[in-house]
Amino acid sequence: MQEEITEREEDENAIPIHPEADFEAMRKAGRLAADLLDYITPYVVPGARTGDLDDMLDKFTRDRGAVSACLGYRGYPRATCLSINHVVCHGIPGDKTLEEGDIVNIDVTPKLDGWHGDSSRMYCVGERVSLRARRLVDITYECLMLGIAMVKPGATLGDVGHAIQKHAEDAGFSVVRDFCGHGTGKTFHCQPSVLHFGMPGTGVVLQKGMIFTIEPMINAGKYGVKVLSDGWTAVTKDKSLSAQFEHTIGVTDDGCEIFTLSPKGLHRPPYAV
Repeated sequence: MQEEITEREEDENAIPIHPEADFEAMRKAGRLAADLLDYITPYVVPGARTGDLDDMLDKFTRDRGAVSACLGYRGYPRATCLSINHVVCHGIPGDKTLEEGDIVNIDVTPKLDGWHGDSSRMYCVGERVSLRARRLVDITYECLMLGIAMVKPGATLGDVGHAIQKHAEDAGFSVVRDFCGHGTGKTFHCQPSVLHFGMPGTGVVLQKGMIFTIEPMINAGKYGVKVLSDGWTAVTKDKSLSAQFEHTIGVTDDGCEIFTLSPKGLHRPPYAV
């Protein structure tokens, strides 16, 4: 689940620096998040009811001794977020069913032994997904991995955001400004705020032990979004398609560790299951 950008000063001293024991806890929570997204893959098909998918994911989480951190968070009513087509993020599962040609983001955050594993993945529904939608999904995944590739001690969050922004805009797409990645761990959302746009060499300087999400939201049209009357569902203002991928990572001696990699290799569509 994304953090909404607020008008606040970035306080580097407030960014937690985690020891190796915390990394081990995050490996377990992150693995569960990845397992959840692997598990649901064969069920993301035309006719699937979003509320049923949410129920399945919540049960999977509970059966493994964890809870869904989204459920009840600031009043959020479901265990996961399912965001379809022009929904940017925080789509609330319910009676809506998936249709042939949809693209959908599923965002999960299991809380295991007090630690949050936060990840999301795109799914293409059926066989008749448009070429533009598939390209948007591909570019969004590439944006995520290019951003992750910039992470190492001494780099800045501006380096991360710039890599994402450049790749998206070079492809003719745009980067959402209203939501960002975030620090995580025992706290669901904490410092730093991770913007998916920016200038190289600016922003927080990364240090070994930082743990945060990178979760670019990329629109096929303009980057403007609006939140619907339910107070959660964010959609593109121009009704263009939107896509997102998310990993939780930890900064290491010479790069980073991705805690939420798919153990089955289901990194982006098309998924072989």
